[in-house]
This record gives sequence, C-alpha cells and structure tokens, in this order.
Amino acid sequence: MSMRRALLVTVRLHEGRYHGLDRRKAVEWPPAPARLFQALLAAAARGAAVPVETRAALDRLEVLPPPVIAAPRGTPGQTFDNFVPNNDLDAKLAGGSRRFEEAVALTRDGKPVRPILFDARMPILYCWRDWSTGGDDEHAPALRAAARRLYQLGRGIDMAWADAEVLDEEEAERRLSAHDGMVYRPSNGGGNGHDLPCPTTGLRRSLEARFEGTRARFRDSGSGRKKIRLFVQPPKPRFATVTYDARPRRFVFELRSGDPGDRFSGRSLHDAAGFTGAARDRAAEHLCTAIPNLTEQVDRYLVGRNADDRDKQSRVRLVPIPSIGPEHVDGMIRRLAVYVPQSCPLAPDDVAWAFSQVASHDADGVIVEELQRVDDDRMVRRFERSGRRWSSVTPLALSTARRRRIDAGGGANDRMAGSERAREETRAIAAVHHALRHGEVRAPAFDVRVRREPFDRHGARAEDFASGTRFSKDALWHAEVTFAEPVAGPLVLGDGRFLGLGLMRPHDPMRGVLAFSIVDGLDSGAAPESVAHAARRAMMARVQHKLRRGEDLPVYVTGHEPDGSPVGDDGAHRHVAVVADLPRGRILYVAPTRFRRGGVRWREIQADHRLTARALEGMDVLRAGPAGLLTLAPAVVGEEHDPLFAPARTWESVTPYRVTRHYRRLGDEDALRADVGSELDRAGWPQPVAVEVLAARRGPRGGLSGRMRVVFRTAQTGPLLLGRTAHKGGGLFAGR
Repeated sequence: MSMRRALLVTVRLHEGRYHGLDRRKAVEWPPAPARLFQALLAAAARGAAVPVETRAALDRLEVLPPPVIAAPRGTPGQTFDNFVPNNDLDAKLAGGSRRFEEAVALTRDGKPVRPILFDARMPILYCWRDWSTGGDDEHAPALRAAARRLYQLGRGIDMAWADAEVLDEEEAERRLSAHDGMVYRPSNGGGNGHDLPCPTTGLRRSLEARFEGTRARFRDSGSGRKKIRLFVQPPKPRFATVTYDARPRRFVFELRSGDPGDRFSGRSLHDAAGFTGAARDRAAEHLCTAIPNLTEQVDRYLVGRNADDRDKQSRVRLVPIPSIGPEHVDGMIRRLAVYVPQSCPLAPDDVAWAFSQVASHDADGVIVEELQRVDDDRMVRRFERSGRRWSSVTPLALSTARRRRIDAGGGANDRMAGSERAREETRAIAAVHHALRHGEVRAPAFDVRVRREPFDRHGARAEDFASGTRFSKDALWHAEVTFAEPVAGPLVLGDGRFLGLGLMRPHDPMRGVLAFSIVDGLDSGAAPESVAHAARRAMMARVQHKLRRGEDLPVYVTGHEPDGSPVGDDGAHRHVAVVADLPRGRILYVAPTRFRRGGVRWREIQADHRLTARALEGMDVLRAGPAGLLTLAPAVVGEEHDPLFAPARTWESVTPYRVTRHYRRLGDEDALRADVGSELDRAGWPQPVAVEVLAARRGPRGGLSGRMRVVFRTAQTGPLLLGRTAHKGGGLFAGR
C-alpha cells in the first residue's frame, strides 16, 4: 500500500529581518513560495546553466497545489531611507564624460525601507503535499542539493540557508502543528486574506527567459554616428496569485441544561451580547484562578480590558451561533464558537478548558445551564462559508452612526423626518464601510443597505439587542452587504464584534447565474445583441487569461467543439448564455442548467462555471462598441421577485425571438408560434395554453424574428431563453 508523502523545505534566515517586497512594493510576510522557488533555482545554477535534474524537480514543484507555510510572527520594523543609484546610472555614464562618483551623485535617491522583524531562532517551513506516493523519489535528491546551496531568500541582504526532506504527510503536518509561530494555509477565497505569488506551470521557464533578457537588456541600434543604445525590458515571470490566511483555532460549545433529559438549552437571539459577555467573564475568572500569572494577558486578549488597537487582531473572538435554516427554525442561540487567533498569547487549549468550565448553578448548587465542548460543527460551518451577499443576524454597533428620535407630526415634520432619516442611513452606511476596514475585509463592498428591521424572518429589531449592554439602541443597525468577490466567514463587524453583535450570515447566490449591473456609459439606443456580443467576447478573453499557455477554451465558454462545430445539435446546450437585460440595466451569464430542463447536469458543467466566475471577478469595464463604454459592478439576483426568475404564468419578450428553422408553408405569425412551441418542448417546458405574436419582422436576409407572449396553465420559474440566439442575447422573456 503506497503512502502519501510531502515535501518539507526548512528555511532559516541569518538575521531576524526580512526585506523582500511584493509586486505592490510592500514587504510581504511570510516570504512567498515563489521567492523560495526563485532562490532554489538561483542556488542550483552553475553560472547560466541549471542541471537537468534540478529543472525536472522544479517542474514537478510547479504542478503541485500551493504549500502550507509556517513562519514566526512578523512585525513591521522602523522605516529608514536607503540612498541608492537610480536605474538611469548607465545613461549618466554614457560617452565617458562623467566619472563614476559624479554619476552616482547625480542619480542617487532615497528609497524607504521597512523590514519585517521576527525571531530568527524559528525557521520558516514550506510544506507541499501530494509530492509522491512512497517508494524511490527521483526528484528529491536534486531539490535537497539545491536547498543546501541556497544562500538568500527575498532580496540580496536577506541571507539564509535551507534544507529539504520528503516525509509522510502525517509527520509533515505534525511538524507544522508543533511550530511556535503562525501557520498560513491557502484560502478558499474570501477577500479577507492576503495574496502571495506561488509557483505555477511555466514559472521555471519564465525565470530563465527573464534571466536571459536581463543579460541582454542593453542593445545597440543603428550604426556610425546614429548609433544609439536601447533598453529592452526583460519578460515578466509567470506567477500564480494565491490567497493565504492564518486560520484561528476554533472550538464549538453547546449550551445544555442541567436536566439529563433535555439536551439543549436556548437563549433568545436578542440576548446575544448578554449571553456572550457572561460566558466570557466566567471563563476569564476560571482561567485567572487556575493560572494567576496570566491575569494581565487574560484581561487584554480575552476580556479586552486595557487592550489597544494593535491587540484587536489577537483577541479571542466569541460568536454566539443561532439556529438557522428552514422556516420552522426558531433562531434561538444554542451554540458558542470560540476563535483563538494564532497571534494570541493565550494557549488555545487553555482557553478551551476555561470555557468548558462555564456553568450556571441554582441556590442549591445544582447545574442549571452549562457549556459543553462538542465536535459537531455543522451549524457553525454555515457561518464560515464564502459568499458575496451577507446580512446581519445580530445588529452592528456603529458608534459613529447614532440615530436621533424625530416625532412624526405630518406635513413639514414628515418631510424633515424623511430627510433626517436619509442622512442617518448615509452615516450608517459610511460606518459599515469603516467597520469593514477595521475587520480587515479587503473585498470591496459595492452595495450596503441599513435599517432597524431584521433582514432575517426570525430576527429581532436592532433596538431589542441593547438591553443589558453598554451599547445605546440608537447605535445599533441591521446591515446587508454585497461584495464584489466572495468573502469567507465568519464575518463579525462593528464595535460589538467581541460580544456577539454584528454577526453576519452568507446567502447562497443563485447557482449558475453571474450578474453585473450597468452603472454608466450605456447608449440610449443600444441593441441588446451588441451588448451581449461584447460581453461574450470579454468572457472568452478573461477565461483564456486564466488558462495555461496553449490550453483551449472549454466548450462551456465557446459553444463550439474543438473541431469548430457548434454544440447543441442534440438539444443538450452545454454552454453558457450571455444575456443583456437592458430594461433593468444589467448583463447576466446564465448556465444552461438554469434554462434547459434536462439534458445537462450541474456536475457536468460545475468546474467550467466556477472557472468562468473566477475569470469574471473584477470586470468593471466593458467596451461594447456603439453601445458605449460600460461601467460595470457586480450584482446579486433575487430569485423571489426578479421578473426574469420569479414564477409567472405569462411571459413576454425582452429581446427579439429568432426562429430556429425555416417554415415554407406557414405565414410569419404561424411560423413564430410553431417555432416557440417546438423550442419550449426541447427546453423541457410544458406546452403553453396560448402563444401570441406581438410583432413580427423580416431581416435583410429574410431571417424571421418577433416579440412574443407565452401563457402557461400554471406559474413557471424562469429564466426563459429560447430561439436561435438564446445564447447570444436573444430570445429572453420576462414574467408578467
């Protein structure tokens, strides 16, 4: 039986300073895996040549998933100016008219440097899983030799040495867990980690090409008196950007009653802050009693007493978990999740022990209620998923957005109340953005809504949470935030985030639908087909950029087989539809599983749809030719009330419907009716009770199109896309 093995590279820096810069000219920490890859390649080189066995080993490293990194805790050091010559020193020396010292004085400039400080006694570990499955490893000796020749990591002043070894994955994980620093793991997305360049296919070749280009970056052009020296920029290396985060230790406790026959004990949702604060204080008391010398750290990192802004990211975070799910769920708090950051000085196991001692007793000393540690985290994981749209379960405490009470008296008083309410909501929205920055959520929020009423059916009004807390009811707001990219949970915002307030829950997006709103730039006479055509070309270009060099676009994106023939002759329609819904100012990318009932399954296109979603992240501009230069923003589709998706009996054309075949013996209106009926049958929809032709038109080449109204016996859920151009912006219907 083969055993999975991992590659573990151990790096030690000579001094407790690191000066490596990322592409934004900011010091990166921990040192990126791509820096280690570069250092290994440089260490293995013999002049300009790299041994063949080392090339093969590094190529193997390129195709592995990103590594897990264990590194000491790094803190930014003091900034100082380092005066160095600029890059145009060669130009100052051209012609021999100046001495070297004079040229350096003319080009010298101060460069700010701010190193990362850390404990140099602790190593940095890089662990690549799936390195091999046991047996002899032909690549391990070459990588071990390259690691032992490594002499620097990052910039030239970051002297280092390293070693590489192949271990069982269990042993490698034990080494990572035993590291006294922080463990950084590749994130599943989320906008609240930090990006590091990592090896990807073609990196080694791109580095060698950059090396050769750097050696020949100065070239002579022309001849005689017209001879000039040109500077040619060497090619850029090929990196993959991966989001890393240092995940905290998480412990889950269930709130149980002292009665053996009753498993759970619940607290009302609006008692979230009181319940969380009481549990925190009792756990702190138990911890200080058991370990008296930790009193100061417990006060700062658990209770929050005497803590400053630098301590907030290291504080223990308590999240009361209400029951969420179907309509009959009551929303009571029955669980408490305790998150201990890796940078927290308190030992995670000590914190877990303290909370397991929390209990309430009656007058006779009998346990009435207690916290019990459990392994079942299914309910907690619902708040840890990634999502683009989040709504508050418990309100956010926004101290800079207090509300004034205005008595409604009709007339002018109503107008004053309305304007004052608008200003209050504007301040609250600004406070939510401020809370996102404090919570280190880096994904941009393009839509924020605030109100006093809950967004959840089982929720409570914001002011109901103020009782028994230090927060004024005027500073509590419910909020709903939509991000430009998925954000990983748990997401807890506002001034009360350490007491259970500001808990957000993710909402599942409509599966198979990617939406963008057109913010600006759309011409008043724009044709939907031209906008859809531009959006489709943009999608293909962005997906191609995500693929490896030489890799073909998937059929899901192009709608064509590798030989160029169109797909869909069998009725399956396995490619995405691009919809320009101009009446509502948006562009939609709709998976075929949404509008084709049967013929293709979600699991068959899931990977390609996710690739498309990643490629379209960040698309904020679309050049649509005569339709205009469009400014885009991500949008969220509401399935219950959206006219393209909500159930309806009557559906009318939004974009022209084009027939799929030629009907020789039928008139235009009869041909349109017959073709719509045939297309509904192919799409798996029921036959309508009526098909009306609102308008019919013949194109310059005789193509037949029209505006239609389709009526069904029972309400049908959209979207409804039919006809020859259904995948390219045509044949879109909306419910009436």
